[in-house]
Amino acid sequence: MMVRMDITPYIESLRRDLLAAADAAGPETRATAERLAYALDPSVRLALMEAISQAAAEISAELPAGSVDVRLAGRDLSFVVESPAPAPPPPPPPPAPDAPEGEDVSVVRITVRLPESVKARAEELAAKSGQSLNTWLVNAIRRATHEPGINVDIDLSNVPFLGEGFPRGGRGGRGRRMTGWV
Repeated sequence: MMVRMDITPYIESLRRDLLAAADAAGPETRATAERLAYALDPSVRLALMEAISQAAAEISAELPAGSVDVRLAGRDLSFVVESPAPAPPPPPPPPAPDAPEGEDVSVVRITVRLPESVKARAEELAAKSGQSLNTWLVNAIRRATHEPGINVDIDLSNVPFLGEGFPRGGRGGRGRRMTGWV
């Protein structure tokens, strides 16, 4: 924003005051004061501009952002006020994952304790899919708890081809089981 200021009325007021003071001393002193007033015009303009520039600098220093500059345009001063553009509003939060029809949309908070390696892998997969870890976990749980899903629990202890390297499950390492969702 730019605002122009004409300082001529202030200089004219100073000239009138000087001539009024010189009138008391007589016509010869008045004539000297008139010549002096015209000679001082550029110096007075410069002094006013310096004082106003100093004020603008002090105002700029007190502003949290932006500045006030003083420029000379012909015989007029111009004030240029610069303020930073307002910060863009923060982006809206990502939408909640779409809940399947009929699913409760209220949100609850839980604490889950995961091994560090599982958490790291889940974070990698979430990043690959462009989702937050929370959104990825919610979707994984949704898939696992979806009605058509089938929970499989198979006892593999009597399957002969699995050999010795197959991990043992169950309590105390007894039996071989495979569990999960299909």
